[in-house]
Amino acid sequence: MNTFVRDQPDRCRNCGTELPPHLLRCPGCQALVNAAQLQRLAQEASAADTAGDVPRAVERWQTALSLLPGDAPQAATIRNRLEDLDRRLRTSPALPAQGEKPKHGSRGWLGGIGAAILLALGKIKFLLLGLTKLSTLFSMIAFFGVYWSIWGWKFALGFVLTIYIHEMGHVFALRHYGIHASAPMFIPGVGAFVRLHSYPPTPAQDARVGLAGPLWGTGAAIICWLAFQVTHESYWGALAHVTAVINLFNLIPVWQLDGARGIRPLNQWQRIGLLAAVVGAYFVFREGVLLPVGVLLAYHSFRKTDEQGDWAAFQLFAALLLVLALLSSVRVPGLTI
Repeated sequence: MNTFVRDQPDRCRNCGTELPPHLLRCPGCQALVNAAQLQRLAQEASAADTAGDVPRAVERWQTALSLLPGDAPQAATIRNRLEDLDRRLRTSPALPAQGEKPKHGSRGWLGGIGAAILLALGKIKFLLLGLTKLSTLFSMIAFFGVYWSIWGWKFALGFVLTIYIHEMGHVFALRHYGIHASAPMFIPGVGAFVRLHSYPPTPAQDARVGLAGPLWGTGAAIICWLAFQVTHESYWGALAHVTAVINLFNLIPVWQLDGARGIRPLNQWQRIGLLAAVVGAYFVFREGVLLPVGVLLAYHSFRKTDEQGDWAAFQLFAALLLVLALLSSVRVPGLTI
């Protein structure tokens, strides 16, 4: 993806007022400081959209949005365009390249399996890439050291790695949308976080970024659960349980937790549907973390929202709730963490 370097003038081209760095609107005449760049970005985005290159169009509009004050009328227009482009990306089927025949039969299946393996390898490479950042590596070591003193080195290592996988899920989703983010930073007793240079411009994108962490975290919990089924070692069962509980906790729709972002594009009926899923899961699995998830979902379900709904985000959120509730029911008798 092409990078964009902001070329901000030292003085307003309209009235000549001196401009401090990173100012988006002239304090003298209220003109947009980056008007020329915005016009060029709009032309590039429109050309990319016309050519069918929707990802580039999204990237150009996102860059333009970062150069506008949040209350500018143009910002609202760009957000609407981004929502439309994001909807098209999610609903349009993948088409074969021009002149390429669709694959059928065993060759098609083999190609699909090969693509899945390459995707998995690519994500493993992406996970390893985050460890090359010294700030991430050193904060992970400090985090690991604290929990080693509490639970021992083996469980502390698994614990820190599952949290790292969760955070890298957010980073992966952010980069997919062309949003730069730092590698994870760890804080003992709190968890980990990533720093964003800009926020997802649409509720749909924000939901996918928010739910990407629990999605990758669920993958880590499933791997631990499978290892427990194969080895019957209490270590893997405990790690599967704790990983599931942490990711389920992150689905509470409050403050900066992932659940608050996940429900942003959902309409009222979809939120009520999630609440019903939580109630059902609680009666089946009796996982206590589902109680605050349900209470906050009930609060949001009966608040008025102007969102039109997002079935993909709803389905992902519901699936994560149910799978994590199931995995959290893993119990290892006699184990004290």
